[in-house]
Amino acid sequence: MFRMADRSGDWIRQAVADLEHAELSAREGDYEWSCFASQQAAEKAIKALYLFNHGDPWGHSLLALLQGLPKEIPVDAVLLDSARALDKEYIQARYPNGFALGAPLDYFTERDALESISHAKSILEFCRTQIRQS
Repeated sequence: MFRMADRSGDWIRQAVADLEHAELSAREGDYEWSCFASQQAAEKAIKALYLFNHGDPWGHSLLALLQGLPKEIPVDAVLLDSARALDKEYIQARYPNGFALGAPLDYFTERDALESISHAKSILEFCRTQIRQS
């Protein structure tokens, strides 16, 4: 049987770069982009964990991805709440039709960006820890 190369390291490296972009965007006042980059960092970290475990990650819902991990990888309720919060950033942080009126830049605040970064850091660290333990 042919087995694909483990590219989880590439995915983790990109997750870290996306998180750095989220932090830079927050400092620059681009709060909606910070929130979206945080979501992307978390998504790529989770997908790295799937790839490390020879899984086939599909989709963009962080909650669904975390819930779909094997039972041997315990995910606590706090991490699931972080995924729920970041899932809300996937569409609304990018598209004006995510709101009844106005553009994303009208709605996202520094507090939103900092919370999203915190959630992404938690998910990234969880994924890194799981990969190191294996």
